[in-house]
Amino acid sequence: MEIALGPFALGFSLGLGLLAAIGAQNAFVLRQAIRREHVLAVVLLCVLVDAVLIIAGVAGVAQVLAQRPRLSRAVALAGVLFLVAYGLRALGRARRPRGLVTATGGEDPGIRAVMLQAAAFTLLNPHVYLDTLLLVGNLGARQPAGLRVLFVAGAIAASTLWFTLLGFGGRWLAPCFARPRAWQVLDMLTGTTMCVLALRLLAGSPA
Repeated sequence: MEIALGPFALGFSLGLGLLAAIGAQNAFVLRQAIRREHVLAVVLLCVLVDAVLIIAGVAGVAQVLAQRPRLSRAVALAGVLFLVAYGLRALGRARRPRGLVTATGGEDPGIRAVMLQAAAFTLLNPHVYLDTLLLVGNLGARQPAGLRVLFVAGAIAASTLWFTLLGFGGRWLAPCFARPRAWQVLDMLTGTTMCVLALRLLAGSPA
């Protein structure tokens, strides 16, 4: 069954689903938001890194698959398995919800130290490469050549929206993030979205 979803919406839903999970990077951005310290710089760094990796992932995977047609189905199936595993993990978290906890004490270490921390939380996390280079790159590369830019734009828009809301709305969102019920609902939506996208990728894979 083909899941009818445009390339921009596909990129946006995938990007948002991957980002909307409790993690060290999200906790750090929220912490800076609550402290009101260098929020714009942190948000811009997170979005910029995501954009570069998304573009590189889609362009790189597209080139590899174009040169190696036999690899195309294997990569698609790997993406399906990854999406399903990611979705099931999110649904599992929904059964045992927990709030997001951030440490807010201490003095401002300065913008240089904050940016180094933000870069570390972003670039030293192996999941960021699995998400952007493998998963987003895989699904994006399978879009028609003329529509890949829309997929990339959707994924980058999701990243921009998420980090902007987290950074500039963090002070008001923190009480919500602290409630396990809110993350339970979010994880249920994330898990369902990832499983639907797995069907979308499986339906579009070559025979």
